[in-house]
Amino acid sequence: MTITNILPFNNEAIAEAVGLILAGQCVAVPTETVYGLAADATNGEAVARIYEAKGRPSFNPLIVHVLDLAAAREIGEFDEQAAELGETHWPGPLTLVVPLRQPSAIASIATAGLPTIGLRVPAHPAMQALLRAAGRPFAAPSANASGGISPTRAEHVLKSLGGRIPLIIDGGPTERGIESTIIAATGGPLRLLRAGPIEIDAATPDAGRIEAPGQMASHYAPSKPLRLNAMTAELDEHWIGFGPYDGHANLSASGNLTEAAARLFDLLHRADEADEARIAVAPVPEAGLGVAINDRLRRAAAPRS
Repeated sequence: MTITNILPFNNEAIAEAVGLILAGQCVAVPTETVYGLAADATNGEAVARIYEAKGRPSFNPLIVHVLDLAAAREIGEFDEQAAELGETHWPGPLTLVVPLRQPSAIASIATAGLPTIGLRVPAHPAMQALLRAAGRPFAAPSANASGGISPTRAEHVLKSLGGRIPLIIDGGPTERGIESTIIAATGGPLRLLRAGPIEIDAATPDAGRIEAPGQMASHYAPSKPLRLNAMTAELDEHWIGFGPYDGHANLSASGNLTEAAARLFDLLHRADEADEARIAVAPVPEAGLGVAINDRLRRAAAPRS
């Protein structure tokens, strides 16, 4: 079993993480959305260690994180729409799926063999420092076992991946608390592949085709059954409230969707550890950031495949 160390975000932690990544290992690092599990995207064996640590299906592609738009354009083909989105929203919680530029140094396992690639320029200073110091693009999905609750704190990562990875950089709780918006910009109209913190006018593609992370039917799932739109709790349920529906915990007593998104995964983790056998979540409006929150909740409640 691997010994998992946790270090606070500082120069020493970045230096140790760079050494591990350049040696083909993967490390957990905070981003502004959730904690990511970063490995050298040009090293197929390193990327395979991400899949191994997460237990992730090989057909689910990984987002590749880069330092800036210029670095992204060296990897993917950006048309005018894609470039404008990158200039407007990067660094930030937006992933753009674009055609993969050929020949490519990106390991094919990172794209799950697709002719496209998901690219993101993260805003968090820890991930930015790591990218700058390593000089490599990172494949970096969420730092949790595949299909489980996404991690917004270092302790979430330790609980899920402790003994599987060598290092967690602790940057405190993440700011956004929900994964990036994913937009496909591969020619023609923009397509929304995953709702997230940034709202962009884009068409919703037909279900059934996996083009990006987070599109599997059952995802972000706790170990307990999850009931949605619960106005009250049953006796064996840990009830997560929202607004006036005040349960064992509340996503946002004031009904603030930004606060709810930031607290979502943290409260699901707590509910999963509570004494009650099941989890219930109060209704969340299907508007604004609520679209992304409800997307995560529906996937978390979906039957396991």
